[in-house]
Amino acid sequence: MKLSTAQPARHPNPTTKATALSYLIFERPDLDVAERFLSDFGLRTACYLDNMLFMRGTGEAPFCYVVRKARKARFVGFGLQVGSVADLMALARLPSASAIGPLRGPGGGQRVTLTDPSGFQVDAVFGQEPAAYLPRRRALPFNSVDTVVRVNATQRPPHTAPEVIRLGHVVLELAHYQETCAWYTQHFGFIPSDVQVLPDGSPAVAFMRLDLGDTPADHHTLALAQGFAPAYSHSAYELVDADAVGIGQSLLRERGWKHAWGIGRHILGSQIFDYWQDPWGDKHEHYCDGDLFTAAVPVGIHPTGREAMAQWGDAMPRSFTKPKLTPANLAALWRGLRRSPDLTLAKLRTLAKLFA
Repeated sequence: MKLSTAQPARHPNPTTKATALSYLIFERPDLDVAERFLSDFGLRTACYLDNMLFMRGTGEAPFCYVVRKARKARFVGFGLQVGSVADLMALARLPSASAIGPLRGPGGGQRVTLTDPSGFQVDAVFGQEPAAYLPRRRALPFNSVDTVVRVNATQRPPHTAPEVIRLGHVVLELAHYQETCAWYTQHFGFIPSDVQVLPDGSPAVAFMRLDLGDTPADHHTLALAQGFAPAYSHSAYELVDADAVGIGQSLLRERGWKHAWGIGRHILGSQIFDYWQDPWGDKHEHYCDGDLFTAAVPVGIHPTGREAMAQWGDAMPRSFTKPKLTPANLAALWRGLRRSPDLTLAKLRTLAKLFA
């Protein structure tokens, strides 16, 4: 496919190379309600600190989700782990970056706080002490027509809240698409794994992975999508296997939470997925069986649209990407059209048609 617009691309000499997605930061008016949903979703409470709730998975990250008490619900930003104090020092020299300071929360460590071109807070984090792994069940052994691994034994996974192992990725919508993509590749070394494009070749979604060299990395840790305003799309959390995804759906339905989309298997990234909305309408994804790439794999280019999102399962609901026509969103749309070189009415009409 011929490309008519510059794509997100590897930077030849990034400021740093992020090594992990550490945590997300949300603000919520009710920490108890937030904790109830997140616990049913499969996260564990790490601690409360002042007016902040810290949640974790079963892995070694001391926390992966921060909820701050605030009057209005909003997504604030996220933390990216870097490899050294020298990396923090390099990032601290960037315009508008904070000085190196302590990271509050379990595990300690240091951080530099930055703001990306779309206004999201990005904490560069180093020196957290890993937490002890929490007990979890192992993946179920599967019998197949090619390999029999289970004889005179049954499959009875427990019908309990799924055990989230770790935070896998976050997806953001942007008006300033090219500038924001370039910022993450330049300063944190992200590599585009796959880019979805519009019929004219202009980029619509970039799935970007960490540059870990020969060590396999998730197909995407950060995905950036063209929109009319900066917005949180969803975040994703790894479970041990497909049974955990299915049991998670069953339990969350029983407890009255709102389903968004799934179960299915993505095309780009290959994850088996299931999406749920938290009490404030923000989407959270359970997944398992994602692709892993080394740094050697080149970028792939693909058309975008609803049909490009899943190999099987229900089609993506129109509500999944449809923005709410609120006064704030209409004002953001006007600002985006005026200020962003990436955003035009023609592009918005094309996106609306492709995802209708």
